[in-house]
Amino acid sequence: MSTSIDLIPVKPTTAIVGEDDTPSRTRKQSGPSFWFRLLSNDRVALTAAGVLGIVVLTAVFGPLLVGDLATRIDLDNSNQPPFTLAHGWANVLGTDPLGRSMLARLIVACQTTLSVAIPAVVISAVIGSAVGMWAGYHRGWRETLAMRVADVIMSFPSLLLAVVVLYVFSPSAANIVMVLALTRIPVYLRTARAESAELASRVFVDAARTFGASATSIIWRHVLPIVLPTMLTVATLDFCYVMLAESSLSFLGIGIQPPDVSWGLMVAQGRTYLHTAWWLSFFPGLAIVITTVSATILAAWARIATDPGQRWRLTVPQKRLSTFTKSGKRL
Repeated sequence: MSTSIDLIPVKPTTAIVGEDDTPSRTRKQSGPSFWFRLLSNDRVALTAAGVLGIVVLTAVFGPLLVGDLATRIDLDNSNQPPFTLAHGWANVLGTDPLGRSMLARLIVACQTTLSVAIPAVVISAVIGSAVGMWAGYHRGWRETLAMRVADVIMSFPSLLLAVVVLYVFSPSAANIVMVLALTRIPVYLRTARAESAELASRVFVDAARTFGASATSIIWRHVLPIVLPTMLTVATLDFCYVMLAESSLSFLGIGIQPPDVSWGLMVAQGRTYLHTAWWLSFFPGLAIVITTVSATILAAWARIATDPGQRWRLTVPQKRLSTFTKSGKRL
């Protein structure tokens, strides 16, 4: 007596992860949509990102919209108080002693301030991170040489060094960028050196070295992706310092020079009118505070978002997170 057995085809499971069967959880935790979802769950960081976005858009497109309003002199409307539309929308934030629009000057000064702060941060971050990863991976005399150079630069107060250099050379935007970038290189160098030195002894780096990968390839493909989130967080915080340093140099009279204008220079020019025209220094100072605070908040969010151990705090909205925090529970 024979018995026939019908074989039912079973769909194979994805026990072994290949190229086409990446788990959905891994796919969800990468890409712009994932990071935007994390940012949207933190309303304070989302507001800070929006403020920084407005500042960047103002610096890029603002001077094109205001035209020559920032340099147009109207002595009949000098030192007009803010929040009055009797003299047109351009004077809503008041005018300076020459009758120039404070709103237009703030917009033009935004472009000048960011054109100094952003290049200085980018140059120092690229050079410092590259040298730090190179020194930390190779160790030996390379690490010693790089660290001693960083110690020499850091032995001088950065603002004092900038004052001396700009006093000797002509104070221009290019010289300010060069000096500020030079003084901030050790920050990235020491951070990148510490992380790459720890990564050089990891198993995946040893495996890549065993298979014949060059040192440049290992640093570029294996060390840089891990060091990059930390460098971005440091760069965001350093952006605040560089912008404040530029404002301080302009306030001292050795930064941005007229006819160019920056937020720090506007504060310096308005200090003699604090009792009679407070808005000359208040609004550019407020712009500096708002921008630096927003960058600091976004840096704190980036530090948590790039840390796998703390990222869970950003995966739920703040209301639910506060509920779990008060009850002593963890998601």
